[in-house]
Amino acid sequence: MRTLPNERLRPADSDGGPERKCILSGDRAPREALLRLAVSPEGDVLPDVHARAPGRGAWIGVSRADLEKALADGKLKGAMARAFRGAPLAIPADLPDRISATLLRALTERLGLEMRAGLLLIGSDRIAEQARAGRVRWLGHASDAREDGCRKLDQAWRVGSEAEGSGLQGSRLPLDRATLSVALGRDNVVHMALTQAAAAQRVAALIARLERFQGQAEASATISGTLAGEENSPLAQLH
Repeated sequence: MRTLPNERLRPADSDGGPERKCILSGDRAPREALLRLAVSPEGDVLPDVHARAPGRGAWIGVSRADLEKALADGKLKGAMARAFRGAPLAIPADLPDRISATLLRALTERLGLEMRAGLLLIGSDRIAEQARAGRVRWLGHASDAREDGCRKLDQAWRVGSEAEGSGLQGSRLPLDRATLSVALGRDNVVHMALTQAAAAQRVAALIARLERFQGQAEASATISGTLAGEENSPLAQLH
């Protein structure tokens, strides 16, 4: 990525992390809730989902529909020009597609990392056993998972979390079982669970950001509720 003057950090927010300002909406939020845009050596504006590219970055926190509108009416171009102080920039016409693909890839890669670390459970029987024992901190279902299978695991999770009657339930992932199976190198991955709170927050934050970009703000607002016993977590305050 092109090296431009480093961006200055805003004062830490109430959760102890730095805030960023969306160049399109003007809203401020913790950086985990926004997406960073950086510039390649050729001047192309590209998503920097992990915010690791060197130099100055610009941050957005709008939905795909809003981004597409800003791209079409020139608002994004003007905002980027101001953010990068007039440096020559090229905004790809397929930037929304690139962002969506990058967010999905970040989620599948994170799930793979958690599995290799021994924190991700797959298999309904194994998940149900650990859920009833109170060891599950996050529960996820493939987008095409059967409702009866989801309900059984959700109920096991509520029982183990002493949250019966609370409505606590697993997240419906924006990925089907075929995609999850390929990403994790396992056959027929339909349900999954995380046994560590920190891992749960890492995954839930990525899901929330993806859903926000997809225009599912109300759905992403429920992510904090899927972290058993984490109602006051920093993630819950992102929404």
